[in-house]
Amino acid sequence: MSEQPESAPPSPLQYALQERLLAHHPDVQLGQDQTACPILTCPPAQLVDVSLVLRDDQELHFEQLVDLCGVDYMAYGQSEWVTHQATDSGFSRGVRRAITMAGEVPTTPVVAAAPRWPRRFAVVLHLLSVRHNWRVRVRSFLDDDAFPVAPSLTSVYPCSDWFEREAFDLYGICFQGHDDLRRILTDYGFIGHPFRKDFPLSGYVEVRYDPDKERVVYQPVTIEPRTTVARVIRPVDHGGPEGAGS
Repeated sequence: MSEQPESAPPSPLQYALQERLLAHHPDVQLGQDQTACPILTCPPAQLVDVSLVLRDDQELHFEQLVDLCGVDYMAYGQSEWVTHQATDSGFSRGVRRAITMAGEVPTTPVVAAAPRWPRRFAVVLHLLSVRHNWRVRVRSFLDDDAFPVAPSLTSVYPCSDWFEREAFDLYGICFQGHDDLRRILTDYGFIGHPFRKDFPLSGYVEVRYDPDKERVVYQPVTIEPRTTVARVIRPVDHGGPEGAGS
């Protein structure tokens, strides 16, 4: 009989997360990405409490917030990036084109099975423990797809101030408790949230200088929506062992 491979023991970080966090927060789920970085998924209502434990527990000590961002999972993993058929519904970026054994790209896009994400929008934190040289990712799916709201983390990590404004500006995610939630990258008269996947590539309005009014004015987009397609299509194996130097 062949022996069954033993499962790898938990890393010191995984063990600390289990003992210091998950044991007291049963609704928090622990996973990992392709690089074995731990991913904690928690409900929005527990995001502040989980962040406080990660920051203040001496066995964890994630004292630094590296990044906070929004994610739009609309159509993630459900369709190929088909540029010639793209509309104002946006592109999905969750699937890589499949390659046949002969190295040919199939004419019919191969669609991978889509992960069943519970909600469309999520807030993602990247935390660093300088003391332990650990990194962890915290993800929280927001309850309302039409009006995504997350609790502000400025009371836990003050540097999240501008990160939350960026997520509000680009994704339309509101952060309850933020003292100054306003746009930070787009202009004050900008319409919509440009990182949402249903945002049209050409936007909704454009600006120009009006010599009669002697100021910059907004007007509806006048350019024709189009998708830029590469003029040169290279073979799949271009630059590989057989195609090198050709």
